[in-house]
Amino acid sequence: MSLNTLRPAILLGVLLLCGCSSVPKETLPDEANAYYVAVGGDDHNPGTIDSPWETLQYAADHAVPGSYIYIRAGVYNQKLHITEGGSETAGPVTFSGYPGEAAVLDGEGLSVDGLEGLVEIDHASYVTIQGLEIRNYQTAARDEVPVAIYVHGSGKYISLLNNRIHSIANTATPAGEDLSGRDAHGIAVYGTEADEPLGELKIDGNEVYDLVLGSSEALVVNGNVDTFEITDNRVHDNDNIGIDIIGYEGTAGDDAVDQARNGTVRGNIVSGISSNNNPSYGASLPNNSYSAGGIYIDGGRSILVEQNRVYDNDIGIELASEHKGKLTSNITVRDNLVYRNRLTGIAMGGYDEERGGTSDSQVVSNTLYQNDLLGGGNGQLYLQANLSRNVISGNIIVAGDTGVLMSNDYTSNIDNTIDNNLYFAEAEADEAVWVWKKREFTGFSAYQRGTGNDQGSRFADPKFADASRDDFRLEPDSPDVNGDSPGAKTD
Repeated sequence: MSLNTLRPAILLGVLLLCGCSSVPKETLPDEANAYYVAVGGDDHNPGTIDSPWETLQYAADHAVPGSYIYIRAGVYNQKLHITEGGSETAGPVTFSGYPGEAAVLDGEGLSVDGLEGLVEIDHASYVTIQGLEIRNYQTAARDEVPVAIYVHGSGKYISLLNNRIHSIANTATPAGEDLSGRDAHGIAVYGTEADEPLGELKIDGNEVYDLVLGSSEALVVNGNVDTFEITDNRVHDNDNIGIDIIGYEGTAGDDAVDQARNGTVRGNIVSGISSNNNPSYGASLPNNSYSAGGIYIDGGRSILVEQNRVYDNDIGIELASEHKGKLTSNITVRDNLVYRNRLTGIAMGGYDEERGGTSDSQVVSNTLYQNDLLGGGNGQLYLQANLSRNVISGNIIVAGDTGVLMSNDYTSNIDNTIDNNLYFAEAEADEAVWVWKKREFTGFSAYQRGTGNDQGSRFADPKFADASRDDFRLEPDSPDVNGDSPGAKTD
């Protein structure tokens, strides 16, 4: 297996990431299907470009399948609640910023009633929201949850494209032993119906930033959601988890389907995610919690996580389950760049023996570079409790100042395969550190002998083009990982 052939694909994906731009002119529909909303319009108008409507809600209530609702330039201090969408034959109902103009939905001063979206898609199918700036939906009230775009119930073919979402916040003071009551989301998709999933979901090209989330997430897919794509988004500078795929929280009311599944998380840039100044994780700030993941699969199933760039977060990518006896399973994490995260690069398994775990998953062909910035010894790979039948192979793993490459302080791990990786540290090979099932090994040979892991792996400089400038392309003489077999299983 040559690692040289794997890394350029990552960089190409990063170069093509979202610009979160307005809708191009070539997407304009036939005028017979187009309606318009504008500042200074009137809901008694016919909704044409020359005689537009005034309110988004009037447009939603009068749209028919295949309608394009174009929102002209200006600031709209309005909510939008969509209960009827399009159809397979006529096409979606689309709400879009008018090409080349800035349409802003601003929630300043608007009430928040429970879990509520400034834009809300409620048990509807065939709906597209694109090219909008959505901002300033905020509350200081406990147990009220503002969301920029909230999709819930059941439905299919919902697309959230090229929107700019920021300044969504709950600034309430958390209360109780669990510091609860402070929650908000940028984009939230909740599959709440046990008998019918939310499916064929596309979240692409959005920028989601500057959110005050409490114990919630910037972009979340939760519950009975089957088949989704989260691609080419930029999620940054938020005070809790960046992208979260969740199961087992009771969202769908039936454990058999209460698990987001069959999805792809590809080509996203996730950075600046930290709970360190979030009072939901400790009232005295900074609270030194460092628990927010850039990309977190928490109870999800059958998900591909690939070609993402994840850096400057508390945790880079995490595969876990917070619910005892429940597993995150069949996850493939491949071709990602994970670097300079504070706690660790990639974490797997429950954070203690009372949580769930991770099974039947693959972490392959990723680049992990100088994570563990806090110096806590969690290393580049942080293997936690209840891991089974996972494969970690073909990765480039470079230690930071601690010299720790892998940390595993639990013994509840069985039948996992770790092999064909390329390791490196500024220290010599005999000074680098691996921790396996609570045993610390100093030196690569001692680790191989003591664990049986990584018999086909190497310790060598991967020779990045310029890691100091985040250029992780490999030089032509970069070493290969020895061998291409699946490796020996270890207990």
